[in-house]
Amino acid sequence: MGVNSYDPARPVIMAHLVAGYPDEAGAFAAAKGLASGGAAYLEIQFPFSDPSADGPVIQTACVASLAGGFRLKEGFAFVSRVVAELKLPVFIMSYASLVYAMGVGRFCDQARAAGALGLIIPDLCADEDEDLYRLGAQRGLAVVPVVAPGMSEERMARVLSLKTEYVYAALRAGITGKKTDIGADNLAFLEMAKSGGAKLLAGFGIRNREQILALADHVHAAIVGSAFTEAVAQASAPASAAALEDALRRKIQGLIA
Repeated sequence: MGVNSYDPARPVIMAHLVAGYPDEAGAFAAAKGLASGGAAYLEIQFPFSDPSADGPVIQTACVASLAGGFRLKEGFAFVSRVVAELKLPVFIMSYASLVYAMGVGRFCDQARAAGALGLIIPDLCADEDEDLYRLGAQRGLAVVPVVAPGMSEERMARVLSLKTEYVYAALRAGITGKKTDIGADNLAFLEMAKSGGAKLLAGFGIRNREQILALADHVHAAIVGSAFTEAVAQASAPASAAALEDALRRKIQGLIA
């Protein structure tokens, strides 16, 4: 059964981490800690040198991973190991340039072979996707569109008409990292985003238990990224793999216990 101790009675968290950060062993230790601490999903980011949605914390992690020699081959191998050993569903998150450079069909093939459940590629929009949605569906991958506040009703309707299994709702415009206040406006946006029947994943600035509880009745899972990346940075300066695993376990348990 692996190390995952996910309890469906507790808030559901998709935990984000950067492949290859702080290094390969440290990234797997972090994944183990998140899994044993109760993560329901992992969102594993393949780092890219020029991201459009990442705040400074995740950008710094991506730069470090790339400087350490990260390559797509290592990323897919990491996903395969996580799926095999930790028994958690994994979404691969990255950017269009990496997918396009490899070839969309080949990227989907590699993701499927690694055991990924789906793909989150925020800059391959639903109507400018380089055939990602069709090719992903052919391979049994859940390709997840991203919606954000300020999106027109017409565009939202086009995205929801795809009838994807999951939709990623950014809780605010801009980049990740800064804490987001959960209030009537973004809750109303979430209700609109899930009106098409998809499982709603909500993120951007989720950093504490109060936010997660505020979202619990409105989303399938809350996505936590920068807070976990900060925990990795703090625990790996320096630390053993066991200490890093324990730090991430305690971090996520503090959000859902």
